[in-house]
Amino acid sequence: MTDSDDADGGGPLDRDDQEIGAAVANESEFLLDVLPHFYRGEVSQANSAQDRIDRTTDWAITLLAAVLSIVFSSRNMPAFLLLIGIFVLSIFLFFEVRRYRFYDHWRARVRFVQENVFANALEPTGVEHPAWREELSDDLRNPTFKVSVRETLSRRIRRVYGLLFTVAGIGWVFKITLFTPEQQWTEAAELPGVHGALVAAALVLFFAAVFAIALWPNDREAKGEIHGVEPGDWKND
Repeated sequence: MTDSDDADGGGPLDRDDQEIGAAVANESEFLLDVLPHFYRGEVSQANSAQDRIDRTTDWAITLLAAVLSIVFSSRNMPAFLLLIGIFVLSIFLFFEVRRYRFYDHWRARVRFVQENVFANALEPTGVEHPAWREELSDDLRNPTFKVSVRETLSRRIRRVYGLLFTVAGIGWVFKITLFTPEQQWTEAAELPGVHGALVAAALVLFFAAVFAIALWPNDREAKGEIHGVEPGDWKND
């Protein structure tokens, strides 16, 4: 294909095709036709990401229940099975961290449209972000995560995994003490080649790190979630 073919409109895209988006942006009627489709797509993405998080959490809870059932089904079951359970829970946690960051990415866009379009349409008091179209356009061209790994890790520990780790840890303590009275707890806790006291010390350090991450203060970056707000009176009689 020659340059003259492109000039005559024989190329894959002519000038009119390239300016379709610009035409939509310049006509508010066209923009309002397109925006609901964009909004529904972002909501669908956020819902899909939320479903993936929920499935990971369900698997983590199921795993913990199964490990506890096996460990306490017999006195002969070793306590280190609970340590394996804690390790696998940690893997699930890091899966959720990545999935939550994607979820927050889609949710942030949904909330951005709600704040700057729908809220102002209901009561036109001004938009939250005066340059919201430019900001949204930039995010579509250069997608980025809106929440850090540390905040996500802290959030998932506080809401789900802190409790799961605690249950597993308490189960381990009960297993090496009350459920194995014929042994010293250090014997019940030991791993091949590792003294029980060292295993217990490592577990204490693990829980200290987990709860330090959960309680470490940091600026909130997650977008669009109800947090730290007093209940309103919209539904009150």
